[in-house]
Amino acid sequence: MTTPAYLLAVILPTLYGAFFHLFRGGDGRRLLLYLSASWVGFIIGHNVSPIVQAHIYAIGPLNAGMATLGSTLSLVLTHWLAMRTPTSRKQ
Repeated sequence: MTTPAYLLAVILPTLYGAFFHLFRGGDGRRLLLYLSASWVGFIIGHNVSPIVQAHIYAIGPLNAGMATLGSTLSLVLTHWLAMRTPTSRKQ
């Protein structure tokens, strides 16, 4: 990948995570959680793209469409898991 592609691959998931945090709210720890989830999902989506042969919105060597889809799915799953409260056991 080229340097501009790496830069775009850092900027896009950071923006996705920040906007998701702005939309859903939370504290600083939640922001770091969303940023991490967005980065991981973006990397997974980009790396899965050649396997499934889906090159949606390819920007140079970066498969931005599939990477965005991976980031979105990762953010939604992370939010859902973070919202679940542990149940107490009755003894």
